[in-house]
Amino acid sequence: MALSRRTYLALVGGTAAVAGCSTGGAQTPSYDAPTVPVPEEVRSYLSDTGHFEGEALDLTDREAVDVAVGAEGNSGNNAYSPPAIQISPGTTVVWEWIRGSHNVIDTDGTFESDLGTNLTFEHTFEDPGTYTYYCSPHRRYGMKGAVVVESA
Repeated sequence: MALSRRTYLALVGGTAAVAGCSTGGAQTPSYDAPTVPVPEEVRSYLSDTGHFEGEALDLTDREAVDVAVGAEGNSGNNAYSPPAIQISPGTTVVWEWIRGSHNVIDTDGTFESDLGTNLTFEHTFEDPGTYTYYCSPHRRYGMKGAVVVESA
């Protein structure tokens, strides 16, 4: 079946409008911060995460840090950005959904968000240590992240 020019433009215009709305205007956070080496357990855990470059962003001494959920990576919008961060005890990490239906689940059960779209989830990290997390529907694609909480 051939489409008329009017039908084609209506379909393409509608698709563009939906695609433009899907992010809710949110952007991947950008930090002017140095990187630091990560523990071997983080490097190993994130080894199949396509956008992980072997280090964490050093975001210590901040009260709150944003992580995008549904950033571009891992064969689609299946990434956390940044994938690995280092923070101080008492820092709140705020995960903000920018695309798609995802969740945030700590591998040790410390925290877990709902599965959905256009969500915001936060957790305050009080104890030093390494926390690894993933998106349950997209873990197989490498949608994983890590938070390293430095010692006080």
